Amino acid sequence: MNENPSSLERAAARNVVESYLHVKPGESVIVESWTHTLSMASAMVDAVRSVGGRACLAYENEDAWWRAVERQQTKLLGRLTEPDWAALKAADVYVMFWGPGDSARVERTPEKYMDETTAWFERWYRVARSTGLRGGRMAMGFVTDTRARHWGIRKETWMKGLLEACLADPKEMAESGKRLSRAFSGKKRVRITHPNGTDLEVALAGVPPRVYNGHPHPKDKAYAEADMLTELPAGSFRAVLDAATAEGRLVATKPSYDLTWYPWQRYSGGTFEFSDGRLTAFSFKEGQPEFAKHYARGTAGKDRTGELVIGLNPKAKNLPYSETIERGNLQLSVGRNGYGGGSNLSDFWGSISLAGSEVCVDSIPVVRSGKIL
Repeated sequence: MNENPSSLERAAARNVVESYLHVKPGESVIVESWTHTLSMASAMVDAVRSVGGRACLAYENEDAWWRAVERQQTKLLGRLTEPDWAALKAADVYVMFWGPGDSARVERTPEKYMDETTAWFERWYRVARSTGLRGGRMAMGFVTDTRARHWGIRKETWMKGLLEACLADPKEMAESGKRLSRAFSGKKRVRITHPNGTDLEVALAGVPPRVYNGHPHPKDKAYAEADMLTELPAGSFRAVLDAATAEGRLVATKPSYDLTWYPWQRYSGGTFEFSDGRLTAFSFKEGQPEFAKHYARGTAGKDRTGELVIGLNPKAKNLPYSETIERGNLQLSVGRNGYGGGSNLSDFWGSISLAGSEVCVDSIPVVRSGKIL
């Protein structure tokens, strides 16, 4: 295990600390790392100190964590120590890396036990909200050997792409998001077309859209409570859709994924068919049985449109699990949309993604061939 950061890791950490999180001299910053993310966490600690911030590295050793799981101490792992809580209350900024790193072992562990290891989540967010904490969740923690093998990609290429995407200028993404926000405000019709056979018309719910350009939103009621921590790399525009309007067909050009704590299932080659506001048919070349199984179990609202997401990040290219942040890429979801301010309470969420489409709002083009107009 090499704990020495690369030059790209150092550059990405600097941009995160200075441009996204705006760490100030004297602020206390907790950087939470697992064994497989130590090099990037080290770069983050150095970047915090370079601007005069005070850094504390909270390290979870992979081997020790799994040994506790083997001893059936998952409930113990789900209870943070009093020093942990004290540090959280005193921190100004929090940067966390996803883990553990053995994602294949995570998939083999019963969900009940994995849930027990994260029993501290609810209290953690409650405390963080009360203090105005801000920070980021680093997607580099998702880059593991087993996921790379399962998806048939090079781990090094995946990591490089995520780091480069962290170099994007948040101001540039904010400007693109503002242009889209102006176009998408109010209850309007949206048409999505693509040469691959996509031609779908949906409608906006009238909920104010949200722009995610890498800046966290602590105590901002216009955003979700969990948005005190921004996803990094960042870059997306999100608009809630009217559940009663959907007509046509959407054909994927990009994969989509299950949005779980530990992403694994990938869906590709997908098609959604809508009629009279409902999802009437779906198909996938990869992942069809899994999608169908989850859909069959879903509650009311699973067949209604949820959100429309448009990517804003100009430096993101072909990022597994993060394709939606690539500038001009589009994702349409069905099912729950409460996170974005919608009213769909279904326990199902599924999506389909494509690049290079044209998006028109009330017949006015706003995205064309991946370019935000």
